[in-house]
Amino acid sequence: MAEDLQSRRTVIAGVGAGGLAMVLAACGGEGGSTSAAPQAQESSAAPSASASASASGPTGSGGGALATAADVPVGGGTIFKEQKVVVTQPAAGQFKCFSAICTHKGCPVTSVGSGTIDCACHGSKFSIEDGSVKGGPATTPLAEVPIKVDGDSIALA
Repeated sequence: MAEDLQSRRTVIAGVGAGGLAMVLAACGGEGGSTSAAPQAQESSAAPSASASASASGPTGSGGGALATAADVPVGGGTIFKEQKVVVTQPAAGQFKCFSAICTHKGCPVTSVGSGTIDCACHGSKFSIEDGSVKGGPATTPLAEVPIKVDGDSIALA
């Protein structure tokens, strides 16, 4: 009887671990939709030498140029994965910067288009103007990140 109980535990544990692995694989990928809209851009520009890593928010506090004005479409934005920020241009010459980490479950935002910064993980949408929530499940706005705009150059402040 002890052998039967041990055998059942082994099978249950094996199925449980396999099921957990499948769930984790489904939730953890880089997959997800990205907007095909011309307003969305993405950059993997390397962080400045003074940047420091952070798992939950933007990295760096100043340093080299992040982008040029031409890199950020009017009415849209550009996501900078390495720095964990998204720079938007709601109106010509008006630049905003927000954390690129969704306030719902901490996923990175995936696209910018139609006036919103979008997270593909659960469908949250944030305003390109002020980071406010435009569609849930997120209930907290994206944190604004200070930037410096000097002529055509945009840098983290």
